[in-house]
Amino acid sequence: MTPKPLGALAVALTLVVLLESPLLSDSRDDWEKMKHITPKSYVCSYATGPIVSDGKKTDKAWKNAAWSSEFEDIEGDIKPRPRFSTRMKMLWDDEYLYIAAWMKEPHVWGTLTEHDSVIFHDNDFEVFIDPDGDNHEYYEFEMNALNTGWDLFLLKPYKDGGPADNSWEIPGLKTAVHIDGTLNDPSDRDNYWSVEIAIPWSVLAEHAHQASPPNEGDNWRFNYSRVEWQHLIENGQYKKLPKTREDNWVWSPQGIIDMYRPERWGYVWFTKKKRAKVGHQLAETHAMRELLMTVYHHQKSYFGKNKSWAETLEQLDITDTPLNRLNGSGFNIRLTEQGYVATYTSTLASGKTVSMQINERSRLIRIAEAIK
Repeated sequence: MTPKPLGALAVALTLVVLLESPLLSDSRDDWEKMKHITPKSYVCSYATGPIVSDGKKTDKAWKNAAWSSEFEDIEGDIKPRPRFSTRMKMLWDDEYLYIAAWMKEPHVWGTLTEHDSVIFHDNDFEVFIDPDGDNHEYYEFEMNALNTGWDLFLLKPYKDGGPADNSWEIPGLKTAVHIDGTLNDPSDRDNYWSVEIAIPWSVLAEHAHQASPPNEGDNWRFNYSRVEWQHLIENGQYKKLPKTREDNWVWSPQGIIDMYRPERWGYVWFTKKKRAKVGHQLAETHAMRELLMTVYHHQKSYFGKNKSWAETLEQLDITDTPLNRLNGSGFNIRLTEQGYVATYTSTLASGKTVSMQINERSRLIRIAEAIK
């Protein structure tokens, strides 16, 4: 899964230079592949009792947590279904966010044992969390079947300059792995491996910019990924299949091979109810977010061609704008020293008049609202 920090100074410096350029990456072509995908949603119910992180999900509280839909290829339904099944479920209480995952796997293996290794070089399970859904300041955690973890913090997506803070840690983190089979033994076939993760709300609060733990009915943006490498067996050991890319299987498809597009992560809704139905629900501002992300992607392409930012939708050649369908009462683009700020104001079905903004670094924020 790319791009990620690889540790080598020369590579890191090259990434910084490239990713700081507004000409790179995000473009109308990217958005064409992404915009048709609707983010998934999940209702995270409240734990009915204590949870011991052992990887097995045997605590009674887990019985009230619904399984997610099956993971899909990161590019969505344009690619074949994953070879192996993957699902996740979530719970929470006043102290921890709990995550469990189940992964069908006939050959459970891993090599990395040092904390903060680049874990996706092994088969792994990954968690991404953007508490306030602004596309910036989000958390990532990865772990392999050896229970080796990598936690990092992104100030903003790599395509917008990053950087990744690999020194960020999760004090109080609890993780565990259970394997139905034998680890690193190619002589037999395994059944599955499963994980449990408990993340303290006190850590997530650092960059949440809202209640952590959440209030009843709050939503946070999440995604989950499973990296799977095809392999062969040589001299009784697992080896990656040469010249073969990893598979990326995710909960909420991205449309392109890049997990670092938080605008396509799923919505997780939090409730104090002990058992919650998993229905599909988007944030009330989702359509507004889609319009502003369209502006962002078109601006990126416009800058690449003109070496300047557009000031109108007409300049951006946005012909499929949903402005009229959103009961829009105002849209404008204001140029700044750094780039631009696009603001859109709309009256929602709930009767709220909401303003949202996006800038050249894809930060998407809700700035004001009033009840009509």
